[in-house]
Amino acid sequence: MTETMNDEIAIRPSPETAPENNPETAENQRYLEANNGIRNLEIKKPTDVEGIVASFRRDGFVLVSDILNPEQIQLLANGCSEVIDEILNLDPDNLGNRGSGRYSFGGSSLTRSQLHRPAWQMMLEIPQVWTLLDALFESPNYILRAASGDFCLPGTTEYQPLHSDVSEWKVSGKSLFSSYHDPRGQISLRDLPCPYICVNFLPQDVTRLNGPTRQIPGTQNSRAPIPSLEQEPEWMRLSTVCPAPAGSIMIRDVRAWHGGTPNLSGKVRSIPNLEFYAPWFREPMVPGIGYNDFQKLSERAQGFTRHLVADSGEELVTGSTLRAP
Repeated sequence: MTETMNDEIAIRPSPETAPENNPETAENQRYLEANNGIRNLEIKKPTDVEGIVASFRRDGFVLVSDILNPEQIQLLANGCSEVIDEILNLDPDNLGNRGSGRYSFGGSSLTRSQLHRPAWQMMLEIPQVWTLLDALFESPNYILRAASGDFCLPGTTEYQPLHSDVSEWKVSGKSLFSSYHDPRGQISLRDLPCPYICVNFLPQDVTRLNGPTRQIPGTQNSRAPIPSLEQEPEWMRLSTVCPAPAGSIMIRDVRAWHGGTPNLSGKVRSIPNLEFYAPWFREPMVPGIGYNDFQKLSERAQGFTRHLVADSGEELVTGSTLRAP
C-alpha cells in the first residue's frame, strides 16, 4: 500500500478518544486491526471489465485499483482538504451533518454538490471510469446526479446505522428523492436493474482503522428490513471494504446496505464521489456547475452534466453550509 498522500488533512483525535488516553479506544483499535475487513476482498484491475461487472451484480459493489495517478490523487486530496477546512470552520464542535464527526460533501454545499470544484470535475474526465460505467449500465446514456461523497474525522468512535441511498416513492411532498412507484404494489425498486451508481474515489489509503465503509454483500435486491445498530450482527460491522490503496475507486449500487465505521486513526478519511443515474431513472435535480466551467469540460463530461449546468445568464451561488437547503 502507498502512504496516504493527503497528510495535510490531519486532525488529532480529542484527548478523550485518543488511544493513548482511552483504554477502550486502544482496545477497539487492536480488535479492528485483527478483525476488520471483508475476508478475501477482491480488488479488481480496471482492465477486468467482465469481472468488475460480475462482482458488482453479485455483491452490489466492487473495488477497482489503479484508477487515479499520483498527480490526480494529490489534486483530489488537496481539493478535499480545502472543502473540509471550510466545513469545519462552520462546526468547531465537530457535530457533523451525518452523525458526530461525519459529514456529507454534498450535504455541506449550497448546491448539494461539489461539482463546481476542480477536484470533482477532474474525476469526470477519467476514460477508465467511462468504460466501466458503460459496461455496468450497458449504455453510454447515463447522466450525472451529483458530485458529493463524505469524510469522517479522527476520533469518531460510533458506527453509522446501515442504510440505503435510494428508496421507494412515499407521500408527495415528503420524499423528494424517491421517484419510483408501482401503484399496484407488485414491483419494488429492488426488483429492477440498478437505478443509479455511486463511484467513490480514494485520495488516501483506506485502512482497518480510518473509517472504512461497511458494505453488506448482495443486499441490493433484498426486501428484508435493514437492521438497526442494536440488531446488527458483528459480522456486518466488520464487513468493511478495506484495506484499499489510494487511487482506487469503489463502485456501489446505492440500494445495497452500507454505513460508516469508527475512524480510530489520526487523520481524516475522505471518499469523494460521483453519482450517476441509469438511462431510465430520474429524480429531481438542481444546478451544480456554472456555465463557464461546463464549457471547459470534455464533450463526454458535458454529456454527463448537461442537466446540472446553470443557465449562461445565471450566477451559480456556491459555498459551504452544515445543512444543505
